[in-house]
Amino acid sequence: MTEESGVPISADDVPDEIIRSIHIEADAPTVWDIISEPGWFINDGTYTKHEITTENGVSHVVDPTHGEFTIGTEELDPPYRAVFRWLGGVAGSLDDFPSNTIEFTIEPEGEGVLLTVREKGFAGISDDAAERRQRFEDNTQGWTEELDIARKLAETV
Repeated sequence: MTEESGVPISADDVPDEIIRSIHIEADAPTVWDIISEPGWFINDGTYTKHEITTENGVSHVVDPTHGEFTIGTEELDPPYRAVFRWLGGVAGSLDDFPSNTIEFTIEPEGEGVLLTVREKGFAGISDDAAERRQRFEDNTQGWTEELDIARKLAETV
């Protein structure tokens, strides 16, 4: 079953996955330099530089507005694919809670690239259906904004 947007939903009608794409007039290595940084997508409307420390594939990202996030790097395949794990927008340790997987892919498209994000795991991120729904809705809006930030960064390099 899918919603009108084509997003798969689970049996209890809580979406499990967000898929968003944006065309960027830049080459794959330029976009890769942006999306391969753990937590690049934690912003407040514009790109924010973060304090990032990484040990054993786990990064602690400190955002001056939103606080500290733990992000696991699952796979890096430069310059076309990066996969991270996080708590779907909540601070905490990846070991403490169910986590979401975020996959970024970069594909050639015309004079630039198509950047796609897939965030999966909303159906299992909380026992509370209202909380799952809210996190899904917040991140759906967030990915639209974050992909636009990536586009602006890449196209001004």
